[in-house]
Amino acid sequence: MVGSLVWNRDVISVLDFSKEDFEVLFSEALSMERYAKSKLDILGDKVLALAFFEPSTRTRLSFETAMLRLGGRVIGFSGAEATSMAKGENLADTIRMLDAYANAIVIRHSLEGAAKFAAEVAESPVINAGDGSQNHPTQAMLDLYTIWREFKVIDGLSIGILGDLRYARVVNSLVQALSYYRVRLHLISPELLRPRQELVEFMNSRGIRYDWTNDPYNVISDLDVLYVVRIQKERFPDPMEYERIKGAYKVNLKLIEGGKPNLIILHPLPRIDEIDFAVDNTPQARYFKQAGFGVPLRMALLRLVLGGGS
Repeated sequence: MVGSLVWNRDVISVLDFSKEDFEVLFSEALSMERYAKSKLDILGDKVLALAFFEPSTRTRLSFETAMLRLGGRVIGFSGAEATSMAKGENLADTIRMLDAYANAIVIRHSLEGAAKFAAEVAESPVINAGDGSQNHPTQAMLDLYTIWREFKVIDGLSIGILGDLRYARVVNSLVQALSYYRVRLHLISPELLRPRQELVEFMNSRGIRYDWTNDPYNVISDLDVLYVVRIQKERFPDPMEYERIKGAYKVNLKLIEGGKPNLIILHPLPRIDEIDFAVDNTPQARYFKQAGFGVPLRMALLRLVLGGGS
């Protein structure tokens, strides 16, 4: 059953939503799990446009699968080279074209603020699937949902975020989403990849309890959740800087042996070398389950945004 809140709006940043909104989304996603590999024909008259100007596997395919499972149709592209933008068309005109064809637009772009700009241009709802190093709201919603499914609560948990805290947009959105809950954050990164000042200021303004360390062994015994992100090679302004710190961390069996029995490990994927393959077969590994939840979570989101009936 769709929650009492009527969304029918853009999804640009998690800060546009409330804790109550997340609760509605989680409840709806839970009900969608039974249809994640079947079909619920409630959006048969809707078309979703996927405008992916950056590479994507899980986000793009889970949105496409979600829409198809809901009975809708999907149009779109992956890469600007397959569109008239390769001929010089500007972003605004491309968005206007998609707006004329579809009932909602999902956009991923390398430029920060691109999704917000698209929402200003389009009349249909726009969903941000990642813009620059700034926002990835639906990934954060998925992360929260996975934590909620595993622990039944989010308040009171101790959460470690390990890896690229400077350039990974998933970190920004996850920290912003967690600001609605009473959690303890342990930030773990090399000195060069400490959080940007604006994120530090945000955490301070929201009263988030957090600390920073460059050694995961310092905090592993305290964690309920270890959230791992890859080092974002494509966002480094200086390639030599990346070469100096690539492979700085690897989550392995030795590390997780020091954790709580109920520790879970999450990762937005793709994984490069930051989690040892041996960890995949441990009870702590939840990142593939997390990715699988992407379909029912985005089914729920699309139903709320596009107003599918109960």
